[in-house]
Amino acid sequence: MSSSLLLRSSSSKSSAVARRLLSTAKLPSALEERITTALSDMKAAGTFKTERVITTPQRSSINVQNSSTPVLNFCANNYLGLADHPHVVSRATSYLQQWGNGLSSVRFICGTQSIHKDLETQISDFYGTGGDTILYASCFDANAGIFESLLTAKDAIISDSLNHASIIDGVRLSKAQRFRYKNGDVADLNEQLENAKHCRVKLVATDGVFSMDGNIAPLRDICDVVERHNAVLFVDDAHATGFLGPTGRGSGEYAGVLDRVHLVNSTLGKALGGAAGGYTTGSPLLISMLRNTSRPYLFSNTLPPSVVGAAAAALDIVSNEETRTPLLNSLWNNAKVFRQRMQDAGFVLAGKDHAIIPVMLGDAKLAAKMAEMMLERGIYVVGFSYPVVPKDMARIRVQLSAAHTLDQVNYAVDSFIAVGRELKVI
Repeated sequence: MSSSLLLRSSSSKSSAVARRLLSTAKLPSALEERITTALSDMKAAGTFKTERVITTPQRSSINVQNSSTPVLNFCANNYLGLADHPHVVSRATSYLQQWGNGLSSVRFICGTQSIHKDLETQISDFYGTGGDTILYASCFDANAGIFESLLTAKDAIISDSLNHASIIDGVRLSKAQRFRYKNGDVADLNEQLENAKHCRVKLVATDGVFSMDGNIAPLRDICDVVERHNAVLFVDDAHATGFLGPTGRGSGEYAGVLDRVHLVNSTLGKALGGAAGGYTTGSPLLISMLRNTSRPYLFSNTLPPSVVGAAAAALDIVSNEETRTPLLNSLWNNAKVFRQRMQDAGFVLAGKDHAIIPVMLGDAKLAAKMAEMMLERGIYVVGFSYPVVPKDMARIRVQLSAAHTLDQVNYAVDSFIAVGRELKVI
């Protein structure tokens, strides 16, 4: 038997033994019964989540396990199509070979290589506001670390009601007083800031783009209110960085207020290469505080070199007008065609001026059924339902990419129309 076969055989036996050992730890009956009931209720309501297995790299056309033909992917965050871009993959490979697989350490012990500092500088330069940048394992980690580190019980967080779950969890970790304003409602934001006027520091937190709805935050108006109350503005730009705004600098650039936003959190795992990683960029003073007190930063391994290389390559593409412009033109043309044709067909769509275009259906089972029928036609989309979105507001969130061809976009619309008529949605 070859050494590789012996290794596989040994690994298989070890895994089987581990599974048997784990299965001997019996759960308390109360927990087992509660979880079993909860999962059964999810299945009955149509909100139980299943995972389709992709057997190819992430791109506009992919293969899915148990499907004999390729399908078109319309639900990835791969806005610029960089997840398998040759330049991005090549840079990731070269960094892996030159810098190793990982650091086996957090940043402040022995987990900082020159490439990490270079990427932080590259991100800071990308925004061009004279700030500093700190890298995290994910944008979720960045959001988990920011509020607890910068605010105290004497301070206040005023958060948009539809902010991402990671912001909500980050706020929960902070001792700051909490206020919430209606989604995108600047008048209510002003009222909540008035309610928080007794607090020492007031920080307003908003998504730049609300990813379940495809709505862009009214940042210009928000900035006016924030400045009137001498508050701090924090923006999570995960669904904007790299492609929103004339040069892809995000929602701040889109609104013309990039220099009025104090802190931006974003991701390297969507438009910028699709892998992993997140960051906070902004005031050097605040970034220094995060380096010293942010728990996800202090207690998580540093970003792997391959991810750093991929992100750096993606930023090179976005920062270069010659490589950026064709991608942005393709993305926004695809989004325009899809939205216009779907509206003309009678679908109810959410959002505006974004590559996220939710098809609103209401019923969770209907959303799941439509997604299944779309897959049968070769279109990979997913139904979103509670608790990801509010109850009775289930939808299929379509996401356009620069990697989609116009023919692929039109075929997706044709498929939606056919399935929509069959299900009596239109």
